Amino acid sequence: MQKSPSKTKFRKFRNSKFTGRHKDKGEKRGLLGQLASNMQDQISNSKSRLFIVWGVLMASGLGLAINLYNLQIVKGPKLTEQARNQQMVNVRPFMPRRPVVDRNSDLLAIDRPVYTLYAHPKLFDKSNEDMAERLAPILAKDTAELVKTFQSKRSGIILAPALPEEIIDRVISLRLNGLEWIQKYSRYYPPDDLVADVVGYVNVDRRGQAGVEYSQEKLLERPVQTVRLSRSGNGALMPDRAPEGFLHFDDLRLQLTIDSRLQRIARIALKQQMEKFDAKRGAVIVMDALDGSLLALVSQPTYNPNEYTKSDISLFKNWTVADLYEPGSTFKPLNVAIALENGIIKPDDMFNDSGSIRVANYTIKNAMNNGNGRISIAQILQYSSNIGMVQIIQRLKPSIYYNWLERLGLGQKVDTDLPFEVGGRLKSQEEFIASPIEPATTSFGQGFSMTPLQLVQMHGALANGGKLVTPHVVRGLIDSKGQMHDSPTHTIPRQIFSTATTQKVVEMMETVVTQGSGKPAQIPGYRIAGKTGTAQKASPNGGYIKGARMTSFVAILPVESPRYVVFALVDEPKGESAYGSTVAAPIVKSVMEALIPLEQIPPSKAIEQQKGVP
Repeated sequence: MQKSPSKTKFRKFRNSKFTGRHKDKGEKRGLLGQLASNMQDQISNSKSRLFIVWGVLMASGLGLAINLYNLQIVKGPKLTEQARNQQMVNVRPFMPRRPVVDRNSDLLAIDRPVYTLYAHPKLFDKSNEDMAERLAPILAKDTAELVKTFQSKRSGIILAPALPEEIIDRVISLRLNGLEWIQKYSRYYPPDDLVADVVGYVNVDRRGQAGVEYSQEKLLERPVQTVRLSRSGNGALMPDRAPEGFLHFDDLRLQLTIDSRLQRIARIALKQQMEKFDAKRGAVIVMDALDGSLLALVSQPTYNPNEYTKSDISLFKNWTVADLYEPGSTFKPLNVAIALENGIIKPDDMFNDSGSIRVANYTIKNAMNNGNGRISIAQILQYSSNIGMVQIIQRLKPSIYYNWLERLGLGQKVDTDLPFEVGGRLKSQEEFIASPIEPATTSFGQGFSMTPLQLVQMHGALANGGKLVTPHVVRGLIDSKGQMHDSPTHTIPRQIFSTATTQKVVEMMETVVTQGSGKPAQIPGYRIAGKTGTAQKASPNGGYIKGARMTSFVAILPVESPRYVVFALVDEPKGESAYGSTVAAPIVKSVMEALIPLEQIPPSKAIEQQKGVP
């Protein structure tokens, strides 16, 4: 039996319908399973990521903990110190050098504020011409030059490196925009060149380069301690946290033995004679022989320490202590003292001066090529007889004579507080003893060399009873009330000659002034001893410079109570009349005329009695 087509279609439809349902359910189940699987994968991945994040966090935390431990525990002290160093700074406060004063407390050197003046034309509210016209008279500059200077740069132009307060005050009073001034300290020497030979100067680094500024650096520099100050956040110092009193400084001053009044008179007298005789250089020294203090020490030519950069550097070295010369006849009184002390002569001994004497293969003559006949020891000094001096020293054994020269300090340095001192030159003992000409030439002051200061020291031994004192210019540190706080110690004076010997020699030297070549040094009412010297000038290459002379004069006063030594030395004066008596003696006289009232030296009683004064 055949089925109907409609039933057949219905079955197919039903079968296909149910078959599709079953197919959709399978697909759904597959999708759900896939979704579940995906969710499980996501959950698994999330856990992995969470573990990773937690691992990273734990590792970071551990790292931070380790680093914190390292910073706080291991490196803590070092980092703390570094932080303190960044917050604190070591500061050495500026301290002015101590002033220098003379024996009367007159100011010779001091630190004073000065100002560097800058111009910034870009900030001018006036024209360059107007600014120049206002500033030129105050700064002592040319107006046109100032205008050119203002046009050269827009800023940072130095108009003056070191203006004193009185000048900068005048600049400030103009109330001009575009100007800037910065304060600093500069060493100032009120007397200019008056005492430059002794005081010296300091350089831009504030270091002494000559004189007592150099030799007494430790006394002139105030002690300064380095202090630690806190910094603020912007790096500025916080002075409120500074230790109390760290800027306190003393009022001590370095006092010298120099008398500025006497120094000025000595320099004037020296310059006049040097100009008159067209001399190369000269020096004047005044010493109190009781203690060696120098009342005046002048070297000419000199320099202005306020403008030392403009000076010849050779002038910074004081030649009275740094250069050697042959003293010539001014050494003769010392040889007389040596002979008297050894008993080889007596004050009333007589000698025959024929004008020449033969020593070994040499012929020695007097300076004037003349003979003086039979003369006493005093007359040997009066006439400055070379022949008489040779005969005196020939009585003394050369080895003994040499030992006495060494006792006087020949060939050695003078123990002084002035810098750059050099030692004298004396032949070796073997050479001196082996050659008869050496003692002979030494008898009248040639064949050896010394500094001018050393000659003054030796004559000081004649003035003070035979003691070799230390020439010095430093008295010590005093406060504003004049109380001494620190005074240098000097070598104990050595007794060289007896008082009897020195008094006899001084009296013989007096006859040089009253009757001999020292007459130009006479001062009415005063007994003065002296000795002239006109020596050939030794050449650095050996021998002597033809026509060149060293003229000198040394005086001791007063004769009845010797105390002061006054010495003048002039190098290479020109002219036929240039001698110790004509060139140097008048200088010494001028200095002594000033010394007498300053030191209140009374007139000599013996002379007063001769005039009928009771």
